[in-house]
Amino acid sequence: QVQLVESGGGLVQAGGSLRLSCAASGTIFSINAMGWYRQAPGKQRELVADISSGGSTKYSASVEGRFAISRENGKSTGYLQMNSLKPEDTAVYYCKANLTTGLYGSWSYYWGQGTQVTVSS
Repeated sequence: QVQLVESGGGLVQAGGSLRLSCAASGTIFSINAMGWYRQAPGKQRELVADISSGGSTKYSASVEGRFAISRENGKSTGYLQMNSLKPEDTAVYYCKANLTTGLYGSWSYYWGQGTQVTVSS
């Protein structure tokens, strides 16, 4: 059974920083892309950033230059460093990973349970 567990969310003042972590555990053979999404109340879930197995990154325009995504492949862990936070960054942040559980297994997407980030003005 595969699990993704996010941590690091919390309450921070505008201009502050937080670092989110996403730890993947269970029977994992290989992880392809990892990504961070967020969902604010009353809004659709949106992509924040993602990173390929080779380290290529992509960011939404709203966070480019403020957030940085990274990963430690040996630890099956992904990170999202969030700087210069704004009240509009307030949302539940979710981790998503595309992975396979075996050498000949199929690739599937898994989601974490989410972690709340609240930015006060």
